[in-house]
Amino acid sequence: MSESSNMEGTARRGWLDRLFPRGVPRLWCPLVTHYDDRGRIDGGRMQAHIANLVPHVKGLLVPGSTGDGWEMESEEVREVLGLALEAAGRHELHVLAGVLKTGGDEALRMALETAEWLRERTGVRDMDALWGETPLCGFTFCPPKGAELSQEAIRTALEGLLEAGYPTALYQLPQVTLNEMEPGLVADLARRFGNFILFKDTSGADHVALSGEDLEGVVLVRGAEGDYAKWPSSAGGPYHGFLLSTANCLAETFAELLKHLDAGEREAAMELSGRLTLAVNEVFDLVTGLPEGNPFANANKAMDHYFAHGPGAAGVAPPRLHAGGHLPREVVASVGGVLERYRLMPRRGYLG
Repeated sequence: MSESSNMEGTARRGWLDRLFPRGVPRLWCPLVTHYDDRGRIDGGRMQAHIANLVPHVKGLLVPGSTGDGWEMESEEVREVLGLALEAAGRHELHVLAGVLKTGGDEALRMALETAEWLRERTGVRDMDALWGETPLCGFTFCPPKGAELSQEAIRTALEGLLEAGYPTALYQLPQVTLNEMEPGLVADLARRFGNFILFKDTSGADHVALSGEDLEGVVLVRGAEGDYAKWPSSAGGPYHGFLLSTANCLAETFAELLKHLDAGEREAAMELSGRLTLAVNEVFDLVTGLPEGNPFANANKAMDHYFAHGPGAAGVAPPRLHAGGHLPREVVASVGGVLERYRLMPRRGYLG
């Protein structure tokens, strides 16, 4: 290990200790954004949703793809981020601010604007003083969008974001960006930037985690759905934990799975993992191809409808989407059938 690499590893450890004095959460949720009948962000519903997650989830990504982060205007991003920070302060949660833009310059501009908004909101002029003193634990960036982009072009864009100095999570999301950060690139950024603290991979290919590259203490969380029991480090896998869209609804079951793995109860963990995998696959199949929203948001809005309203939720007006429409009633009803079939239906809703 080079001297500069050792220095960055020490800096990273300092960031992690400062931001997560009780340890980095193993279960994170990219929070769904709720809207009222007029299309406004429904703050009361979001606060109730967060309160329902608190016993099981200790980290939020706001807004992620599941929370319509790619579609939102800056004002909407700040509104949902403000709601999340307010709730996180009450419930001792950590919040990653999602900066989901398809170009590096645009992402950096939004991060700087968000930092200024945070300074004004808290009255703390020195941004460095916010870290560890507020629920905010960093910014989340994706590579710029483009299937044709070389690794060098992706590197240049990410270097510009990391050079801002903020604690940073990098997000592998080829479903949107149409490209992937290769393992060697991620390892190089880890060696050179101590503020690169977390890497989320939703690709399903897990190239970085399985590469054997030394990421020098960068925390790995898996965002891809399925086969959950084999991926955490407690099962011998390469990931610290999960940052899953379905934690919006199934957090209690994921937390139970992690407890089984911690206790060496692999058979029980595998049983839960099997049910979760089948159910989540069926729900995503039901929402694939809908004309509004993205599958992450639509699948979780449909499931959360039952977690909010209980087994009778099919009789409640379906959730509103960012684009202005609603989930089809027949899709919501079918999702309820999936939850019943795999014994995942809540006994009562958290709005009750």
